[in-house]
Amino acid sequence: MGEAGLTPDEKYHLITRNLQEVLQEEKLKEVLKERDLKVYWGTATTGKPHVAYFVPMSKIADFLKAGCEVTILFADLHAYLDNMKAPWELLAQRVIYYETAIKAMLQSIGVPLDKLKFVKGTDYQLSREYTLDVYKLTSLVTEHDAKKAGAEVVKQVDHPLLSGLLYPGLQALDEEYLKVDAQFGGVDQRKIFTFAEKYLPSLGYTKRCHLMNPMVPGLTGTKMSSSEEDSKIDLLDGASAVKKKLKKAFCEPGNVTDNGVLSFVKFVLLPLSENGEFTVDRKPENGGSITFKDYESLEKAFADESIHPGDLKPAVERELNRLMEPVRQVFQTPDMKALISRAYPPLPKKKGGQAANAASEEISPVRLDLRVGRIISVEKHPDADTLYVEKVDLGEEQSRTVVSGLAGLVPMETLQDYVGVFLCNLKPQKMRGIESQAMLMCASIDDPRCVEPLMPPEGSAVGDRVFVESYNTGSPDERLNPKKKIWEKLQPDMKTSEECVAQWSGNPIMTKLGLVKCKSMKNAPIK
Repeated sequence: MGEAGLTPDEKYHLITRNLQEVLQEEKLKEVLKERDLKVYWGTATTGKPHVAYFVPMSKIADFLKAGCEVTILFADLHAYLDNMKAPWELLAQRVIYYETAIKAMLQSIGVPLDKLKFVKGTDYQLSREYTLDVYKLTSLVTEHDAKKAGAEVVKQVDHPLLSGLLYPGLQALDEEYLKVDAQFGGVDQRKIFTFAEKYLPSLGYTKRCHLMNPMVPGLTGTKMSSSEEDSKIDLLDGASAVKKKLKKAFCEPGNVTDNGVLSFVKFVLLPLSENGEFTVDRKPENGGSITFKDYESLEKAFADESIHPGDLKPAVERELNRLMEPVRQVFQTPDMKALISRAYPPLPKKKGGQAANAASEEISPVRLDLRVGRIISVEKHPDADTLYVEKVDLGEEQSRTVVSGLAGLVPMETLQDYVGVFLCNLKPQKMRGIESQAMLMCASIDDPRCVEPLMPPEGSAVGDRVFVESYNTGSPDERLNPKKKIWEKLQPDMKTSEECVAQWSGNPIMTKLGLVKCKSMKNAPIK
């Protein structure tokens, strides 16, 4: 008997129940005779997790019941490599979102988190050893094999990027670097799993076992996908949205094939039921409530139409809301709502209701052209007592004119030769007759009125880029469109910390040399 109080055969049954396929089955049995299995499940941090994620969660619960050592990998680098489904600057926020959501899901089904290990891909995938193994693989793997391995997982386009060809190799190497006996995933991962079995031995590493879940149909009868809104129920959807989506879900009377509603009962609701039962409430004239102790009897009842979709859907809705409610509650706090906005910034709508192109419309600090600049001259505005007119070197051919409302707040001699941070892609604006071509960034409070210009790290050069940590990839807009109010939407989340560090949504603002700060103002808005 093992640590879980089960025989190897009992552990094997728990580990493999409801799976569609197991590769290296005999090896799995041999490991279980000697010790508990080490297994990992990885998820690329792309679109928002949806309720189909309860399917792998229910299997992870089985693995833990069988005494397995389970690792959950948040594959942030994979998310970027898969045709850039997740922009680099959003990866850090999406990892936090995924970890919070998945932990909440596991807790909602009673899985103790202390038995799990959580790992982020970039924690080890950027190491020297891992990178060398990636290069070794590229000298062994053909383009044909790489493309074939990712065909079911990597987004397929007419002109694929090289990054998509690297994806299967990285997933194979994860098995070695996570030191596991087995990898768990959907059957859509099969080609990557067989790719790993073929190529890992070429690097001197052992073949792993592979455990595959069937693909659970979505609400439209096809694969449930984050990118297909109608096919999924988001984890944070409210009860009314769940009712609406289930009402529209494909669930033809008597049809037990490609039926997402029925499949959800099989792979989630029944395995996670405390008593192993699923109850369908019906009106007395339709036979009254009925309880099913196994999926086969439910499927038979649905196939012979003694259970109607109008009865099945409300029962699934009831149990689904029960699972989702603890997850919804976790994301109700102001901090969690802010996290959602950072990880998945809302996209403006085009005419006709379609989301605009993500690269151009995403409200992200990447769009701000923030630079280090030096004030080479400063004088009072001839027509305004509260304004200064500055000439600023920003590393361009010509200096820019900047009009700042700092007169009476910051001495002119302080600003002379001052090295500060400037927002350079606002639309030029005339201020009392003089055009201002950039904005000096300052910590600022109104009561009592106090202003301090931000300070880049010592040694910063004129023209150095200033960026928000984790948002340093991509190019800023050439000019911010005033109608889009990009700066106005980003500015409220800019403030200094208790340590006087400039931040946006809690992420430090910095240059390549370090943190941007102000002299003494704590928790002050940045304007």
